[in-house]
Amino acid sequence: MTASSPPELTVVIALVSGAVERLRTCLAALEAQRFPGLEILVPYDDPVADVTSLSEDYPLVEFIHAEGLDTAAARSGSSREHHDSIRTIGLRRARGRVVAMLEDIGEADPGWCRGLLDALDRHPDAGAVGGGMGCGSTRLINRAVCLSDFWRYQLPVPESTSPFASDANIAYRREVLEALRDVWEDDFHETIVNGALLERGYQIWLTPAATIYQKRGQLRWGEVLQERIVWGRSYGGTRVKGIPLSKRLVYAALCPALPLLLTSRVMRIAWRRGNFWSGCLPALPIVFLLFIMWSYGEMVGYFSGRPV
Repeated sequence: MTASSPPELTVVIALVSGAVERLRTCLAALEAQRFPGLEILVPYDDPVADVTSLSEDYPLVEFIHAEGLDTAAARSGSSREHHDSIRTIGLRRARGRVVAMLEDIGEADPGWCRGLLDALDRHPDAGAVGGGMGCGSTRLINRAVCLSDFWRYQLPVPESTSPFASDANIAYRREVLEALRDVWEDDFHETIVNGALLERGYQIWLTPAATIYQKRGQLRWGEVLQERIVWGRSYGGTRVKGIPLSKRLVYAALCPALPLLLTSRVMRIAWRRGNFWSGCLPALPIVFLLFIMWSYGEMVGYFSGRPV
């Protein structure tokens, strides 16, 4: 790659944990792939500025300071909107022909970069490709969190079209991302961006060749339960922006059914993919509890009409 030519792949890393050691693990997995023409961007806010200490070990990584954002409340756990705002800073700076996203709590499989690009080559109608999400911990609570977050992307994902792909493991053709710029330029909301992508005639594909393992360390119950409420509210409030109160109340009234519905979907996909007994069943009681907390947060988001 010359100084003037764009990189083949840009990876934008969202600092979900903001912990230096989590980011180190994420960067080490990318570096180990020895992928030529790789640009790595890490937007960061003031409360986690210590991640820049990794610049000496990873000189090719560009750390981008997110200036002027009030993120203290977000970093305390009362909001997740800063993830969506800061991520766009990296997307706007990206130069790659393909732009991928993952999180600092994700560790990429050795063939992740090549797997994403090869999938785009195989599927010329795809505007984006995503991969599967596995749990990088043996702890039951970590496994339950991973299942509740990424139940659609349980391993092994099939090579197939999909209406969904996770912003923790996705790559967009640059021209498609630019065509959707009006949708994500201020805040990147996965469901809104990917919905717009499909509406404009592109496809989303999932591939088993690009897997991310979620590594969140020693999760604590209080942290996890609060997170479910916050993230559920963010989803609900974002989903009903601009929708009249009467319709929001209908959505809110349906929320009590969500824990059973979502848990049944987790079980069904786990059964189809052959990991129900060992990978899914032991974690199901915790998964159900997490969905209860999520549903409560989503209901609050519908009532308020705001993500925070």
